[in-house]
Amino acid sequence: MPAVSTLAARHTVADLLAIPEEQRFHEIVDGELLQKALPSAKHGAAQVATSQLLRPFNRRLGGSGGPGGWWFASETEVELAPDQVYRPDVCGWRREQLAALPVEAPVQVRPDWVCEILSPSNAGNDTVKKLRACHRHQVPHYWIIDPLAETLTVHRFTAGGYLLVMAAQRGDLVRAEPFDAIHLQVGVLFGDDETDE
Repeated sequence: MPAVSTLAARHTVADLLAIPEEQRFHEIVDGELLQKALPSAKHGAAQVATSQLLRPFNRRLGGSGGPGGWWFASETEVELAPDQVYRPDVCGWRREQLAALPVEAPVQVRPDWVCEILSPSNAGNDTVKKLRACHRHQVPHYWIIDPLAETLTVHRFTAGGYLLVMAAQRGDLVRAEPFDAIHLQVGVLFGDDETDE
């Protein structure tokens, strides 16, 4: 009797692109086509706040307004491999690596920074599967924001695995790499007003 394979077929970017764009709120994680969790208000607020906190970097290098040097995107399809296509909550590219944001989807240039904001229904994807895949593809920096625990963890790529370089919580004022040129108020991610510190 022939052996029966229990492995499911691996999905690729072609399967993702076959979904009509207006219905495509999916990712391919380790070859599995998954619909992203519907974001809660806390999740959405943390996503917006992350972008606002990093606005001094979202410009060309030099000039007034901040350090600059980065492009940022939210919920943008990024292809790390044909069977690894993600929609990071927020991600960024150094402008020295990417002259302009691509028009095509998915973006095929590896981000320099990925930030995932946890949803209870799929936290394991962000904290294990996607973190491992981003390491395999040498994404230099990986952040995890947990709106329920009100924490920020910052990981840096090393050959042996991601190194946890910082864990912070609401009330902390931090310099979080790769954006350590400025202080970030962690509480702003969770609804606190930004103060002049």
